[in-house]
Amino acid sequence: MDQKGYRRGSFQSSTSDEDMLEIAGASLDFPIADDDPPLDREMGGFSSYNGGEMNGTSKMMDFLEEPLPGVGTYEDFNTIDWVREKSRDRDRHREITSRSKESTWALIHSVSDAFSGWLLMLFIGLLAGSLAGLIDISAHWMTDLKEGVCLAGFWFNHEHCCWKSNTTFTDRDKCPEWKSWSQLIIGHGEGAFAYILNYLMYVIWALLFSLLAVLLVKGFAPYACGSGIPEIKTILSGFIIRGYLGKWTLIIKTITLVLAVSSGLSLGKEGPLVHVACCCGNILCHLFTKYRKNEAKRREVLSAAAAAGVSVAFGAPIGGVLFSLEEVSYYFPLKTLWRSFFAALVAAFTLRSINPFGNSRLVLFYVEFHMPWHLLELVPFVLLGIFGGLWGAFFIRSNIAWCRRRKTTKLGKYPVLEVFVVTAITAILAFPNEYTRMSTSELISELFNDCGILDSSKLCEYVNDFNSTKGDDLPDRAAGPGVYTAMWQLALALIMKVFITIFTFGMKVPSGLFIPSMAVGAIAGRLLGVAMEQLAFYHHDWVIFSGWCSQGADCITPGLYAMVGAAACLGGVTRMTVSLVVIMFELTGGLEYIVPLMAAAMTSKWMADAIGREGIYDAHIRLNGYPFLEAKEEFSHKTLAMDVMRPRRNDPPLTVITQDSMTVEDVEAIINETTYSGYPVVVSRESQRLVGFVLRRDLIISIENARKKQDGIVSTSIIYFTDHSPPLPPSFPSMLKLRSILDLSPFTVTDQTPMEIVVDIFRKLGLRQCLVTHNGKLLGIITKKDVLKHIAQLANQDPDSILFN
Repeated sequence: MDQKGYRRGSFQSSTSDEDMLEIAGASLDFPIADDDPPLDREMGGFSSYNGGEMNGTSKMMDFLEEPLPGVGTYEDFNTIDWVREKSRDRDRHREITSRSKESTWALIHSVSDAFSGWLLMLFIGLLAGSLAGLIDISAHWMTDLKEGVCLAGFWFNHEHCCWKSNTTFTDRDKCPEWKSWSQLIIGHGEGAFAYILNYLMYVIWALLFSLLAVLLVKGFAPYACGSGIPEIKTILSGFIIRGYLGKWTLIIKTITLVLAVSSGLSLGKEGPLVHVACCCGNILCHLFTKYRKNEAKRREVLSAAAAAGVSVAFGAPIGGVLFSLEEVSYYFPLKTLWRSFFAALVAAFTLRSINPFGNSRLVLFYVEFHMPWHLLELVPFVLLGIFGGLWGAFFIRSNIAWCRRRKTTKLGKYPVLEVFVVTAITAILAFPNEYTRMSTSELISELFNDCGILDSSKLCEYVNDFNSTKGDDLPDRAAGPGVYTAMWQLALALIMKVFITIFTFGMKVPSGLFIPSMAVGAIAGRLLGVAMEQLAFYHHDWVIFSGWCSQGADCITPGLYAMVGAAACLGGVTRMTVSLVVIMFELTGGLEYIVPLMAAAMTSKWMADAIGREGIYDAHIRLNGYPFLEAKEEFSHKTLAMDVMRPRRNDPPLTVITQDSMTVEDVEAIINETTYSGYPVVVSRESQRLVGFVLRRDLIISIENARKKQDGIVSTSIIYFTDHSPPLPPSFPSMLKLRSILDLSPFTVTDQTPMEIVVDIFRKLGLRQCLVTHNGKLLGIITKKDVLKHIAQLANQDPDSILFN
């Protein structure tokens, strides 16, 4: 693939928003250099980085006294240099600290610089919490709009509409202020015609919402589709995708997320809320120079923003911090942990202040259980863990197969038609079953619910014996006809959710996977819980129940089984463990249920890992060919650096630049003839003794500026990277000194270094390339792309799918 970088002395960076990649299915095209470095559209903020002279004390003055705009920045679809970025930040911090002793103003600037990180976290928390509240309120209203409208005010959802009604508790959903579409159109809501009319309106609204969502995504922000978590993991590992966290993506994702959730598709808003929060973090970074001009510092902010996103998605601030640490972050220093905690706290507080559900809770399905669980119940909990692992592995394989088919066939060319068909099928199948007609969050809330005396749900229609009722705790009772009806309806809902989610996740609309996964597990858990409850009621004299479940006692809590099942299925799909248990614990507020949750989460992970090692996000990263070097997997093969480096045998020799003998014309020819993103600098072609490494982008910008602003620079001018200019006759044209853009301490390994160590270096230091030497002489180069291709090859995967698929 040819890089449109340097042609006849002109530099053009192909970083427009029209350059697209395959993001969870959206079709995008990558301009790419053979080696994978990074660049920034913002042309500014280059602090002197002279390789070995990382303390910044020796400032080289070349043809310009000020650093060149654009030098040290990164292009689209490249990887940042973590070592250089951290070095630049240390230089900047040292300079501010030393100046703070000179004047009061410098001291104030030093204090404000130190405080800016916390101020940024405050802004991110406030904005993420506000947007989450807006999304929750809007989605709740638009979901109810599919079934009817409130006469007291069309902006009220069903629940808010009936708050002031004088109806009895049992008829609270039938208040006169709320009218179904059949009541509005034909004046009554009973009979076959009214049912068909309501059915038709439900399908029409669902299609309208989903089509509007996919058209907005397709027309304005293709990056707004999918959950965004695979791409955010890739970005946090150091990759640059311009526009993925931009303002248009934020606006369109916020609007279309509401539309997609309201359409009734089998998706959730929790995953996309992480993307929304990271967009907020990226945009707000531009307010602070420290974060705007340093890609590594910006990624620390994005890690904290991801924590804030999960915090508002589940009302779980601590779970959000752990999710960011366990699942998405690549580099997570202690300072980022504290700031993530603060951002998650502010976001949760903001959402609580908005109170989107009117019940002082941050999520719709918050629930509290009071009955203890018994040790023998660990057996069904582990069974739920096995089910969650099996379903997670099945879902990942099926969804990846479908997404691959979408990418490789004509199906991918018709995103609007695909969304239309899937929405139509979902709506037609969902309406007849009340458990699929309601929003998935309401379904989970109903399944988590512990039946009380006043509950009118079919799941709570037991045969009541009020003589045995003790206070608020109801004993285990025989299931009534309503429970049996609910059971087969839930079984049908389970089958529908299992299969329809496979085709929904990855379409060109915002789509989260947390809620559909939890719904599948909650349905399975509730079915098992009711079965256990009835078994204990009818056979309380069995050995397994006799010791702890006497007749008339409240032994089994079906809602707890639903909660454990939800955790198991979510763990099977995402492979989360610690953060998952903490999120579920924060959702329910019950410390005593941590052990069942841990048992289910670990069983689920073990079972799913036995079938396939990758979670859904890692699988989508590999499917899209993103350059993500997984830190959790061990490299166990016995290969050496010389087996992976380029050039290989029979390849042309490595392209190098000499330190003081090449002209501007020679260097421009190398740039034009190759697409590499950087070049080793050697003493001479004969000695091949390494001097340093220079980036293609820095060369292009420096030569361009020298031609424009330095007198006497022509095609025959010598470029030199040494401290002193080489001796030349007086008749020679002016020479161009470019030592300041040379990295004097590139990472090197010998050709006999085991690849196990090389892979560790790339992972832990975030390198883009590493030079290979033999007896001190330059032999070759290993880039991140080479490492990823080598790992893919050893895993019997297609190495050409790595980086840009």
